[in-house]
Amino acid sequence: MQVNLVLLKKNGATKTISLSGPLTTIGRQQECTLCVPLMSVSRRHCQIEMENESVVIRDTGSRNGVFVNDQRVQEARLQAGDRIKIGPLCFAVQVNGQPTTESLIPAAPEAIAAPEAKVKKLAKEFAEGDDLADLDDLVSGGQGNTTLEAPLSDMADEKA
Repeated sequence: MQVNLVLLKKNGATKTISLSGPLTTIGRQQECTLCVPLMSVSRRHCQIEMENESVVIRDTGSRNGVFVNDQRVQEARLQAGDRIKIGPLCFAVQVNGQPTTESLIPAAPEAIAAPEAKVKKLAKEFAEGDDLADLDDLVSGGQGNTTLEAPLSDMADEKA
């Protein structure tokens, strides 16, 4: 079973992070499998475990919690397509290539049913390209671990 976390940027861009072992730890500590250097992420925020063809996420005592599909959880079995929120970052769960990365990208701002002023604001932000130009610069490996690098504020959900 191949499990990926797909980091969803607020501009619709994505970055796929493969979970290679049976246990993935996520947090601020360098020792975590996925290091997220943000103060809103606990040192050891959560862990994702693959066990018997299922994927389980567990909050490991984080201060700001772990959210699956907008519900705060202590532990939850993950399904393909679930959305995980850790601090200000949002990830989609991809299992064996499903759902496809393309299907995870939200509709363009023009397609969002919203008041005209909101649509214009979103279109302007999108056109200005206030997000990172190149997501490939965000992830670097070291000792088998992955670190999300600054400026993470450009990747964070604005509501966080």
